[in-house]
Amino acid sequence: MSSEQKNLFLAIGLSLMVLLGWNYFYGVPAVDKSRQVSQQATQAPSATSPAPIGAPETPGISQPPGAATETLALPRTREQALALSPRITIDTPALTGSIALKGARIDDVSLKHYRETTDPKSPLIVLLSPTGSANPYYAETGFVAATGATAALPNGNTLWSTNAKTLTLDKPVELTWDNGQGLIFHRTISIDDHYMFAIKDRVENTTAQATALHPYALITRHGKPKTDGYAVLHEGLLGIVGDSRIIELTYDAIEKETKATKLADGVSGWLGFTDKYWASAIIPAQDAPFKGRFSATGPVGPQRIYQTDLLEEAQTIAPNATTDVTTTRVFAGAKEVQTIDGYQTQYGIKNFDLMIDWGWFYFITKPLFKLIDVIYKFVGNFGVAILIVTVIVKAVFYPLANRSYLSMAKMKAAQPEMAAIKERFPDDKQKQQQELMELYRREKINPVAGCLPVVVQIPVFFALYKVIFITLEMRHAPFFGWIHDLSAPDPTNLFNLFGLIPLDPTQLPMIGHFLAIGIWPLVMGISMFIQMKMNPEPTDPVQKQMFTWMPVLFTFMLGTFPAGLVIYWTWNNTLSVIQQYFIMRRSGVKVELWDNLTGLFGRKSAKS
Repeated sequence: MSSEQKNLFLAIGLSLMVLLGWNYFYGVPAVDKSRQVSQQATQAPSATSPAPIGAPETPGISQPPGAATETLALPRTREQALALSPRITIDTPALTGSIALKGARIDDVSLKHYRETTDPKSPLIVLLSPTGSANPYYAETGFVAATGATAALPNGNTLWSTNAKTLTLDKPVELTWDNGQGLIFHRTISIDDHYMFAIKDRVENTTAQATALHPYALITRHGKPKTDGYAVLHEGLLGIVGDSRIIELTYDAIEKETKATKLADGVSGWLGFTDKYWASAIIPAQDAPFKGRFSATGPVGPQRIYQTDLLEEAQTIAPNATTDVTTTRVFAGAKEVQTIDGYQTQYGIKNFDLMIDWGWFYFITKPLFKLIDVIYKFVGNFGVAILIVTVIVKAVFYPLANRSYLSMAKMKAAQPEMAAIKERFPDDKQKQQQELMELYRREKINPVAGCLPVVVQIPVFFALYKVIFITLEMRHAPFFGWIHDLSAPDPTNLFNLFGLIPLDPTQLPMIGHFLAIGIWPLVMGISMFIQMKMNPEPTDPVQKQMFTWMPVLFTFMLGTFPAGLVIYWTWNNTLSVIQQYFIMRRSGVKVELWDNLTGLFGRKSAKS
C-alpha cells in the first residue's frame, strides 16, 4: 500500500472521527446542559383574556392573541387544571384526553399507543396540557375583528355550550356561543383515527350590518421544554409558509430574531412545534393566503412563552346570513412516517413530510427507511431488517468493492517493485513519484481505489444514523437478548462488569460520557480491528499507531450511539472482512490478517 493511499485512508478516518465526534463531544454535553437548565413553566389560568401581541402587519388587520399577559402563579396538578373548565372527552383508537369548553381549546391529549419507557405499564405519552398545569401546551382557534370593530368575539375565556359529552371517530361535537350582539358562532370539531382534528367554523349574523372577521389559529407552549440537544435533530418551532423553505427555529434561535419574532406569509403551509418523536401543527386551508408568525414572549427564563400562529384573510358575513368561515386542521400526535405522508397526500398539505427531520441526505434517508420498513413487515424485527438492508447495500456496492479489493491485491503484488524504486532513488522524492505513477499506469493500479467504498458509503451510514435516531418506528423497537430499544445505546457496560457491580459508570463526573461501552460497541471495535488487519501494515510509525488506535477510538465514540447503528456497523464490518477475504483469495493474493495478528501478539509475547 502506497503512502498516498495510507494518507487518504488516514484522512477519511479522521474525517469520520470529526463528524461522529461532533455528535459525541458536543451533543452529549448539550443534553446535560439542557437537562440542568430546563425547568417547568409555572403558569395559572388567565384572569383576563389574552391580549394581542405586536402591531398589525397590515392596516386594518390585528394579530392573533398571545398569552403574554396571563397571570402567573404556582402550578396546579394536572387534574386540578383540567377541572377548571367543563370538558368534552376525546376517545379514539389513538388518542385520549379532552377539549376544554372554556376557550374551546384542545389542551389535553395523550397518545394511547406510546408509553414513556419500554415497560408496558409505564405512563402514556402526554402531549398537550391545559393552562394552569406545570407545562401548558395547547391549540386554539378563533377570530380577530378588523381594526375599529367592537363586536365581542370568542377568546380563551369564552365558555362555549354543547350537548355532547364525547368526541369519537363517528360523532363530531357541536359548540355554540352567542355574543349577545347579534353574532352566533357555531363550531364543529371532528377527528380521524389517528391525530388530525378538523375545526369547522360557521358564523350566524342576525344584525343588519355585514361583519368581517379574520380567522386565526395558534399553538402555545409555556416554558422551554426539555430537548435532547443533538445537532442532527431539530426540536422547536417549525413550519412551511407559502413558497418558503422549511422554517426551523430552536427555542434559543427564536430569541435572536428581531423582537423574538419571525414573520412569513404565503399560500399553503402549516406551523407548529416538534419534539423528537411528537409534534403539533395548525394547518389552514391550502388554497388561501395567510400570515404566519413564530414568536417568544413573556419573562425570559422558565416562564417564557413560545407560540406559532397564523392569520387568514377576512371573511365577510352578510346581514341576516350564516356563513361557513373556515376549516382549520390541528395535528397533535406521533410523527409516524406513514401517517404524516398520508396526511400530506390526503389533504394536500405542502411538504408536511418535512415535519420529520430527514436531514441533508433526505433523498437517501427516507427511501432507506421505507426499505427497512418494508422488510420489517416481512421479518417482524427492525434489527433483522437492518441486517438485511446492510446485505443489500453491500450487494449494490459489490462491483465497486470488487474493483477496490482487486486494485489492493495488485498493489500488494507490486510491493517488491515499489520497494525497489525507493531503493534506486532514496533521496529523490520527485523521481520516486514519477516511477510509482508509471508503475501504477503499467499495472493498471488505482492507488485510491481502496478508499472509494468507504467514501461512497459515508452518506449511507449517516442516512441510516438519521433513520435510527429520528424515526418513531425505531423507538422501543427490540432486537434480541438485552437490546430492547434499537434507538437507545446498548444498556450493558464493560466498566461495571456488565451489571455485576451495582454502579452506573456513565454517571461519574467528568469521565462518565467516556465509559458507556457495552457489549455491542466492544464487538464493533473488534470487527473494525480485524477489518483493518486484513491489509498490509503501514510502514510509517505514525500511520501505524493511528490505524492501531482507530478501532479503540470508534468503540468509545459509538458507545453512546443507538444500538441499531452499532449493530449495523458491526455487521457491515463483518461482511466487508468476508468479502475482502474471498476476493483476495480468488485473485491469488495472500491475506495479511493472520500474519498481522501473529506479528502483533508475537511481538507482545517476545517483549514479555
